[in-house]
Amino acid sequence: MVILAILVLSLAASVYLLTRRPDGRVARIYVDGELVREIDLDALAAPERFTVATDRGENVVLAEPGRIRVESADCPDQVCVRAGWLSDSAAPIVCLPHRLVIELAGETSLDTEVG
Repeated sequence: MVILAILVLSLAASVYLLTRRPDGRVARIYVDGELVREIDLDALAAPERFTVATDRGENVVLAEPGRIRVESADCPDQVCVRAGWLSDSAAPIVCLPHRLVIELAGETSLDTEVG
């Protein structure tokens, strides 16, 4: 009985360790409130540039290790471009004309423990 309990606990611990996400910064990109892409910024080895295209326009996003930004957009106000680099969860990058939101989840410099 003890051996069976040890086997079950060992298996459960192994599954947990193999499936848990690292406590890194993950950028989540939404269009119209729907998650379209997720990037582990701390796992990036090199910059990654990609386009998020919608029927309302396009945003070119640049992700680098630990940070992300909207590099260019064809929206008229360019608020998302002027927002600059996002490297903590203080505020997301938002492009209202294209209904694009980029937010960070995970360990950041502003996370604090309340207790």
